[in-house]
Amino acid sequence: MDRTEAAEDRKKDDGRDPFERFVEAANQLVSRGPFFAVIVVALVLWAASYPLWSSTTKWELALHTGSAILSLLLLVLLENAGRRSQEAIQEKLNVVAEALSDLMESRAADDPHLTESVERLREAVGLEERH
Repeated sequence: MDRTEAAEDRKKDDGRDPFERFVEAANQLVSRGPFFAVIVVALVLWAASYPLWSSTTKWELALHTGSAILSLLLLVLLENAGRRSQEAIQEKLNVVAEALSDLMESRAADDPHLTESVERLREAVGLEERH
């Protein structure tokens, strides 16, 4: 199995619920240039629609309402994606720190200073609380 197939298998078997998969897809869509282009086109269309509105107030209200709703939805989606990303990064850091502390501990018999470093590393990362 090559790397691409392994990555695809992980994506299929990731255990995420439908909302998390939706957030990931939305994050991928929103963080790219074409989404920005769509927003610019929408603003140009809104500006060009000025003569079609009965009053300036309603014309401005349409923009403010639409942008407020879109901003709120994007904020929630992107914050969720950011939180999950931070959690994944922290878990990877914890695994690396745990492996490093185990390696250091296995070599500590030869170097007493290393025992102190292992203790400081485990304390800093909180590995003792996880086990």
